[in-house]
Amino acid sequence: MTAVLAVAANTFREAIRNRVLYILLAFAIVLIAASMVLSSLSYVEQTRILQNLAFGAMRLFGIVIAIAVGINLIHREVDRRTVYTILSKPVSRTAFLIGKYLGLVATIWLLVAIMAVAFALTSWVGDAPLGLGHLAAVALVGLELAVVVGLATLFSAFTTPMLAALFTTGITAAGHLTRDLLALAAASGDPGVEAVTRWLHRVLPDLESFNLTLHAVHHLPITASDVVLPVFYAIAYTSVLLLLASLIFQRRDFR
Repeated sequence: MTAVLAVAANTFREAIRNRVLYILLAFAIVLIAASMVLSSLSYVEQTRILQNLAFGAMRLFGIVIAIAVGINLIHREVDRRTVYTILSKPVSRTAFLIGKYLGLVATIWLLVAIMAVAFALTSWVGDAPLGLGHLAAVALVGLELAVVVGLATLFSAFTTPMLAALFTTGITAAGHLTRDLLALAAASGDPGVEAVTRWLHRVLPDLESFNLTLHAVHHLPITASDVVLPVFYAIAYTSVLLLLASLIFQRRDFR
């Protein structure tokens, strides 16, 4: 556990020095603030449009940051040959991988917190009401990004950054469409199509389960299960991703 925390702390320190992070974060904050201007173009439901746009900016840039940093999770260490020094110490490959993951998740959650502050300030200036539903929605955005980091970790464990970015982006996009695919398959009435889409829904991450934007913006009631079930789902799905990544990483030859 000490080794995991040491790798996580080192990963966090390295990540926050990455200038790309601050550029993307700046764009995210600008877009969140710009949602106030864009919402003013509408004559109705300006506050809801403001918060919808701000949540969209937070999720979009959070995913971009998670993928941009996550795909280099292992490659940078191998490219700089520092992985040999780290693994020559009493640090197992699994501990190294989990530590890298936790360090990056901590970085992403810090950025989400900063974007959440920008969201709250924008809502306050735009007279858009805030409540506990908004806090729950932001928390689930953080969980969604933790799953995306898990995907990036899995692919960075055995492939190049370019392929890792393509795979992670593709699966993340598909993860937001699995429920729509289920609905389309049910409407088709074809048992074969329904069976395939059910398996896709089980294998691909159900990222829409982390989306409470509609509830928060429209002040709809949020039950305990709306938050608790996604938490357990994120833990279970990420655990499987890290287990697969660890099994692959154990067999990887760095020569």
